[in-house]
Amino acid sequence: MSASIQEVNSYKGLGSLAGACRAARLRLASTPAVRIAGLDLGERRIGVAVSDALGMTAQPLGTVDRVSLKTDLERIREMLAEYTIERFVAGLPLLMDGTEGEQAGKVRRFCDSLEAATELPVSFQDERLSSVESKRLLSAAGAGDKRGKQKKGRVDRMAAALILQSYLDRHSGGSGPQ
Repeated sequence: MSASIQEVNSYKGLGSLAGACRAARLRLASTPAVRIAGLDLGERRIGVAVSDALGMTAQPLGTVDRVSLKTDLERIREMLAEYTIERFVAGLPLLMDGTEGEQAGKVRRFCDSLEAATELPVSFQDERLSSVESKRLLSAAGAGDKRGKQKKGRVDRMAAALILQSYLDRHSGGSGPQ
C-alpha cells in the first residue's frame, strides 16, 4: 500500500513527504496483514494454502485429514489461527465440459458451512487438473517420490496453493469483493 497524495497532504506538522511515508509505514506495520486462504476439498483430505501479506503469492500451508464437518472446520480454523483471513477460495471441481457435477455440490455445501462458521466469504476457483499439475510440480522438484499419505498430503496442499494462486492472478492481488 502506498500513501495517496491527499493522504500525504493531510499530515500536518510532518513537513515532508518522507515524514508522511514514515507515518504511513508505521500505520501499516501496526495493522495485521490480511490474507486469503485457499482450500482443495477432497473426500479424504483438505489441502490448505495461504496468501502472502501482499496478496500476490500463495504458499502451501498444510493438510487436514477429513473426520467430520465440525472437526474439519475446527482444524482449518486452528491451522489458520495465526493469520488474519479476509476470505476463503475453494477449488470448485467442474466437469471437463465446465458444468458442475456431484462433487461440486459437495464442495458448495461444505463452503456454506464454512461461511456460516467463520462469517467470512468464500469464492470459488475452477480447480480442473489442479491435482495433476500439483503432482507434476512436486515430481519436477524431487518431492514427488514420497509414498502413501505423506505424498498425498503434499499433493493436496500444493493443489490448494495452485487454486489460490490462480485466484490471486485472476484478481490482481485479491483485493475487493469477488
